[in-house]
Amino acid sequence: MTAFEKPSLARASALCFGGLLAGAFGYGAVNVLYAFRKVPLEVRFTFHTALMSVNGPVMQSLMGLTIVSCLVLAFRTTARDRWFAGTAAGLAIAAFLITRFGNVPINQQIKQWALTSPPSDYAEILSRWETFHFARTACAILAFLLIVTLTPEKRATKS
Repeated sequence: MTAFEKPSLARASALCFGGLLAGAFGYGAVNVLYAFRKVPLEVRFTFHTALMSVNGPVMQSLMGLTIVSCLVLAFRTTARDRWFAGTAAGLAIAAFLITRFGNVPINQQIKQWALTSPPSDYAEILSRWETFHFARTACAILAFLLIVTLTPEKRATKS
């Protein structure tokens, strides 16, 4: 068996963390976001604030682990694999930046709305949050798909 037939720690880490990141953002986009739309605004703002206080450290750690594991994989591979792993790291960085400069400032506004009341343009602001969320979700899913392409198939050997 060659080194590329056995999953390396770098490949396994990038696949695991990238998959968890894509899955977490995907779950939020498919389930949580639509549940938010079904409840009264006060409930949404209170739950959104509570969810983001828990999600903050977890998702930041997961994004960091995805970025680092993809970069390590990029440095440990060559040619097309290096390009895929590097691009996956770039997409994970994009997801982080979208989160930090798009979603987080709006989360801070929502936190205030839970205590007071939303501004008249709250629907537009929530729509912008959703757009940022879909963008970061797309980045995470694309990064994961790139890493999946680097996972070697287990081939049957003839005896």
